[in-house]
Amino acid sequence: MPPRRRVQAYTQESIDQQLQQIHLLDPSSSTENLEQLGPIIKQIHTGRQQEAFLRTVQGLIESKDQEIEKICSDNYQDFISSVSTLFSVKDYTEQMKKNIATLDTSVSQLGRGLVEKKRNLLQSKKTAANLDEAIDTLQACLRVLDVVYRVGEMVREGKYWSALRCIDDIQSIPPSLLLQTPFYQHLLSSLPSLRGQIKDAVTASMKQWLLEIRNNSGQVGRIALEGMETRSRRWRARREKDPLIRMSRLGSAVELVTHEKNEFDVLNTDELKIDFKPLFECIHIYTALDSLDELRRSYQADRKAQSDLILPEPLPIASLPTLMQEISGFFIVESHVLETTGSFRSERDIEDLWDAIMTRLTSAIENALRLETDPDAFLRVKECLISFIMTVDSPFYSTTSLNAFVMVLFEKYTKLLETQFSKRFESIIQHDDHIPMMLEATNEVTAILEVVWLSEQERTTIRDSPLPVNLPWSQTFYLCCQDIRGFIQKFYAFVEGVSQHHRNIDELLSKSLDSLLTQNISIAIGKRLAGTSIITQVAQIVTNLEHFQVACVELERSLTNLRSVQRGGTIRLTASNSFESTLSRALARINGVISSKLNDFFGLSEYDWTPSRRDNSPSMYLYELVSWLTTVVDSLVIKETYKDEAYRGAVTHIADSLMDFLTGREYMDSIPMLNENAISNVLNDIDFIEDELKRLGRQHICVVFNELRSTTSIPLNNAVQEFLVPTNRSTSFANVKPKRLQVLLEKLSKFGATKRDAEGRELAERRRKEAEAVGRLFPGEGR
Repeated sequence: MPPRRRVQAYTQESIDQQLQQIHLLDPSSSTENLEQLGPIIKQIHTGRQQEAFLRTVQGLIESKDQEIEKICSDNYQDFISSVSTLFSVKDYTEQMKKNIATLDTSVSQLGRGLVEKKRNLLQSKKTAANLDEAIDTLQACLRVLDVVYRVGEMVREGKYWSALRCIDDIQSIPPSLLLQTPFYQHLLSSLPSLRGQIKDAVTASMKQWLLEIRNNSGQVGRIALEGMETRSRRWRARREKDPLIRMSRLGSAVELVTHEKNEFDVLNTDELKIDFKPLFECIHIYTALDSLDELRRSYQADRKAQSDLILPEPLPIASLPTLMQEISGFFIVESHVLETTGSFRSERDIEDLWDAIMTRLTSAIENALRLETDPDAFLRVKECLISFIMTVDSPFYSTTSLNAFVMVLFEKYTKLLETQFSKRFESIIQHDDHIPMMLEATNEVTAILEVVWLSEQERTTIRDSPLPVNLPWSQTFYLCCQDIRGFIQKFYAFVEGVSQHHRNIDELLSKSLDSLLTQNISIAIGKRLAGTSIITQVAQIVTNLEHFQVACVELERSLTNLRSVQRGGTIRLTASNSFESTLSRALARINGVISSKLNDFFGLSEYDWTPSRRDNSPSMYLYELVSWLTTVVDSLVIKETYKDEAYRGAVTHIADSLMDFLTGREYMDSIPMLNENAISNVLNDIDFIEDELKRLGRQHICVVFNELRSTTSIPLNNAVQEFLVPTNRSTSFANVKPKRLQVLLEKLSKFGATKRDAEGRELAERRRKEAEAVGRLFPGEGR
């Protein structure tokens, strides 16, 4: 209900004031301002107060009439004039009433037309406003549809972030009538689908990138490994030129500073450029969609699947270099992703991939090498692994297990080397002719002296000797030294680049060398020695063994010096003890061969053990024996001390053989008895031998006959009773064995028993009693 209009009250004073303003009642004004009547009439008409106004005007007229009457009473003429004026006013008022009525009718008519027009105008404006709103809404819809269309175009063009921002812009449209339309609500409901399309598109892009990365990982690894090989060669060349950095290995602080000047990015080279933009875009989009955990899981699963496909089952060992390139490229990419994507990748995720593939790699290599017998195959595997370790050198990847596996391979490699070289050593020893080497050219001398290990004095002597040079050793020593150097070279070829404590390597080398030197050289020589009966060959073996002893010492020193330069430990070889033992056996073998020949001479001795008289000359076989002995021993190419030992051994054997003839129980059947003349003849032979030893300057060896002389002197000098005295026995007859003396007395007694004369029988009885008395001394002594 519209509010009521406030009715204006008209008073005579207000109307009088209005009439005065238009000079109708102003006596001082000569003009009338009738134009001002229009607003007053319009106001009266608008307020619909015509009657009130007329009544008030009528009251004003009456008031004025009264004033006139009053005035007229005072001044008649003025009154008459006023009456005339009043009639004029009245006439004018009547006319004004007519005019007012006419104006009221006209205004009413005009007002109704104006209201109708205004009503039509307002309706037109409302319609126009609705049209404008519809146009604005349609334009807004078109803009939104254009944005949606551009989202699809951006997705197809790979502008995923821009497409996602456009979707955000749709959601952030300012308040308008569009927000209330079903179209907009439908559009809002379709935005998750658009985000899903963007997510699927960027995921597909990343999957395609992962496929390309898998295809390019091998090339990345190859470039990295080739760069590491170039770096290694460069460092080796520089290390050989500069002695100050000779002990610095690849990867040391000094080398790293040098490498920084030549460092290159394997992921961005002229040959290959890896673009990580698809991954970065995918991470960015998933982060904006609050789905980064989902991407992490998907990426880890994809990379795990790719890592599982790298290693075939079983592993062909020939393809290991290619596989190591792929693994290197794989983890180089992972390192870059970890370093450049913030918290997207965790070190734990990469460690899981690394540990899994390292476990499978070591197991596959171990299975592939299970039946391998070629050490070079292990060496090639080691080189691949070491290059790989240095290439992927990163704090994210622990190479402890891989280094430990390399050491396991190293132990197997060493065993195969030992097996390989043990066969070579045995072949060398079995086919040696035990003839000293002879060299006719200086370059041959130089070449051999570079191979064998000798004392500096002997090396200088051989180098200064005139051509042709007769070397003291045979082919065995030279070829074994050559193969030992080859073994050490191959041993250290595996060690190079291995990050392991030197002590482990030193211990393994010492153990391997000791095994080869002891089992495959020393013991093999001992076996060959047992089947050798030619004394010159045995002597050559002695010389070879002497040089092997020196070689052990020199080898130990040279290896220790080499390891000290490389900050290693001390190399300790125990094979010298084995060579010393074999040398003792060889010297004993010389004595055995000589003794065997001496036995042949003794087989020809044809001693008469019961001669009727004593001979003044030695036995005939002794001439040949001594001549052979001196010729053979003096011709041996061995040390003088060994010759002296050979002489001592031979003379000792002669003394023992003669003693056995006289006192040996094993000869009781063949020599049941003997007499004093036979003993004198044996002593005569001993004198001859001692004279020959003195002539040779070896009179000190004559002491070996002391027991024989002391034992035979007792019956010859009838000193048995003196021997039975303990004091004399411990001083004068200290080297006499009672049992031997007993046997000698028994044989003399038996010979005396064959005599027919009383004196002979008496002597035989006395010898028997003396034998019994001697036998009662220290039972079991001398057996």
